[in-house]
Amino acid sequence: MNRNQKGFSLIELLIVVVIIGIIAAIAIPNLLAARRSANEGSAVSAMRTLHGAQMTYASSAGNGEYAGATSMSNAALAALGTPGARIIDDTLDTGLKSGYTFVGMQAPKTATNPPEFAFSAIPTTTTGVTATGTRRFGVSTPGVIVADTTLAHFGTIAAVAAASPFSN
Repeated sequence: MNRNQKGFSLIELLIVVVIIGIIAAIAIPNLLAARRSANEGSAVSAMRTLHGAQMTYASSAGNGEYAGATSMSNAALAALGTPGARIIDDTLDTGLKSGYTFVGMQAPKTATNPPEFAFSAIPTTTTGVTATGTRRFGVSTPGVIVADTTLAHFGTIAAVAAASPFSN
């Protein structure tokens, strides 16, 4: 072999590999945190969309009532996404969007109470590197988006109304 050949030594290559490993160790957790943050932002946006969709439904197709069942389920999402209404997009009406599961409910008007509704969203995965979010979100008839770190769906309209308002 000719001593005039140029190239990298094994030590130089190992140093480059170690530097790349250090950069990856710093960047990957930040990338995962950014993805969780984006999923949560999408869930908040979907809450705003669902609130507006219920208001539109009540004033057009619902005859003053909101879409959905009287317990938390996908019924409200299905009603808002049906071909007759088509108020929300095809992804959101499945109940799954950007790593969050959505459900909703409504309470019909009575002689003493106006109609009400609520929606709830929880992350589909809450731990590990595949976590899609760290907070649940909700919105009810008044339109105030709420959030906390309890990772179960809000069970009632009153539970959504009693939760702490969302703040960034």
